Amino acid sequence: MRRRGAGGEGGAGDGGRAGRFWSARRVPAAVVAVVVLGAAGVLLYDVAAVRAGHRALGWRRRLAHELAHRPLHNGWIVAGAVLAVLAGLWLVVLAATPGRRGVLPMRRDDPDVRAGLDRRAAALVLRDRVMEVSGVQSVRVDVGRLAVRARARSHFRDLDEVRTDVEGVLADAVRELGVARRPVLSVRVHRPPRR
Repeated sequence: MRRRGAGGEGGAGDGGRAGRFWSARRVPAAVVAVVVLGAAGVLLYDVAAVRAGHRALGWRRRLAHELAHRPLHNGWIVAGAVLAVLAGLWLVVLAATPGRRGVLPMRRDDPDVRAGLDRRAAALVLRDRVMEVSGVQSVRVDVGRLAVRARARSHFRDLDEVRTDVEGVLADAVRELGVARRPVLSVRVHRPPRR
């Protein structure tokens, strides 16, 4: 379980609504900050050197010459523009999306408490519950944000009976998990291959 903290996981004004958990995105933010700081530092040094009477650095003279003489439809100019647009779109997507897809928000009975359940942990709990059903030999459970998919293998009993029991056990277990949005259940039961 996760509780609300200072790491960008939601504001205090949620009003009891169980929204998704937001990621702090520290690594992309640190990379962008270091790149921008380095570029700004080099540019500021070069501008200060030119103001002090020195010549501009060679890379800046070369860049100004290339930008002045290359046409806009040049392949390198277009490739640089496309790369800058893609990087900008990636940063906008990172800023506008929650990012913690592995955490399922739980119901908020108290507006001051916010909890989440790891999807892999939820899948493990549901798998253990399904394994208790008579006739189930093995099962694989995948927990998504919108659906829970269970694929069970039954070595005895009628498949329809096992499927009904598995659906009932899964429905009860999902309800007991206390997730905010009840996922759709998808159950498939089959026999092991004959040897």
